[in-house]
Amino acid sequence: MLTSLILLLIFSVDVHAKDFNIAGFGARNDGVTLNTNIIQGAIDYITGNGGGRLVFDSGVYVTGSIYLKSNVILYLKEGAELRSSGNPFDFQKNKYTGWTSMIFAIKQSNIGIMGKGTINGLGYVTANNLVTYIHLGLVTDPLNLDRPSEVNRPANIDFKECTNIKITGITLKNPASWNQIYDQCRGVYVDNIRVDSKSYWNNDGIDIVDCDGVTIKNSSFDAADDVLCFKSFDPSKVCQNVVVDSCVVRSSANGLKFGSTNKGGFKNFKITNLQIFNTYRSAIALEDVDGGGINNILIDGIKAYNIGNVIFLRVGDRRSEGRTPSFSGVTIRNIYAEIASSKPDSGYRYEGPFEDLPRNIPPSVIAGLPEWRIKNVTLKNIEIVYPGGGNPHYAFRGISKQELESIPELPYAYPEFDMFKELPAWGFYVRHADHISFDHIVLKSKEKDYRPAIVLDDAKGIQMKDTKISEPENGKKKEIILNNSTTTK
Repeated sequence: MLTSLILLLIFSVDVHAKDFNIAGFGARNDGVTLNTNIIQGAIDYITGNGGGRLVFDSGVYVTGSIYLKSNVILYLKEGAELRSSGNPFDFQKNKYTGWTSMIFAIKQSNIGIMGKGTINGLGYVTANNLVTYIHLGLVTDPLNLDRPSEVNRPANIDFKECTNIKITGITLKNPASWNQIYDQCRGVYVDNIRVDSKSYWNNDGIDIVDCDGVTIKNSSFDAADDVLCFKSFDPSKVCQNVVVDSCVVRSSANGLKFGSTNKGGFKNFKITNLQIFNTYRSAIALEDVDGGGINNILIDGIKAYNIGNVIFLRVGDRRSEGRTPSFSGVTIRNIYAEIASSKPDSGYRYEGPFEDLPRNIPPSVIAGLPEWRIKNVTLKNIEIVYPGGGNPHYAFRGISKQELESIPELPYAYPEFDMFKELPAWGFYVRHADHISFDHIVLKSKEKDYRPAIVLDDAKGIQMKDTKISEPENGKKKEIILNNSTTTK
């Protein structure tokens, strides 16, 4: 039903569309000439004359900020590249969206970018040129950690409040900030794209913000920051009715992430058939720390290799501002994952930072708050292989009632799988949660670990069905620890 609803929102403006070649407007594909005004003029002409495709033949078209308009498709033939000029002064910071970008679209309909060509943000060059201008006093920016604010660096795409968007076939690479942002859009269709987004800090793969009706499929993502990233910036909006299928993901942060900004909420997601590898943080991170809610989410079919963490589910109170979160109705099933024994993204240009040490390799985490609990989560047909080897002489967390209850709540902290430092389990740690179903779960540790496999702390009505735990040399160690918790079979 969800898939059918989304497909109804997808348009086919490219069928019978009239073609306009950018060369006819005087653009140069020499990799030197700045074509911003010519490209914008062509877009304005086409939208004013019934719409159509603006076609780019093979070659490099240098540009600054342009605005895509209704009923216009940018069609990049194989070998065609829209490339950043590298000059920060060629890019606009739009007051309405709050972002800087190469390609904007605001309140437009029936738009798209298609073909087999490339959008190249030249992010490393553009961002470092901006740093130079900030040091010279030509640009005002907080320059935290010697990095310009992400909103002042150009994204490749920033679309806001648009209807019927089609992004297919293209390569998006080297943004100076986030890669592609779709904010409060309706009917977003992304198919068979390639994303190479690791040229600078904050290089997300794709950001879907408060959108309704989204399909992302058959695409590959390689990013320095979060990859499939869903956000809710507006408390009055909901990010909903989303289908993701058959994508390959690598990240120096999280593979699939809901949040961390979640003011309006997420509901009605179906995410299937993902491959995730060399990912530093969590394969799956669902974070409700701003009071927005996470409801009716299905994640089905993930194979993850050489990753830092598998599942991180979190309710916090960072910016709830009177809103009460509702984290319920999440199903995660048919998962196979192998946790890395060392840093999974070691050697990539922008690695995730070592944080919150000392700690041994953390378990998967389901952690609510005493007053705001995670409820009704089903975990089914999941196999996780851990390296084990947790060393109590490096970092230690005991399993007595006093030791478990000394683990900090951290309601206002940024949510991340390693936020609690050392945790008392190597497989799953569940806290402040109700009606969590473990159904056919296999947890394997390659080496002996001082910690038990599963710790349940203030967890009520936890169903443990066909849960198998394998750890070498565990002797008579109890592998499932309950504190103020109840289980059923």
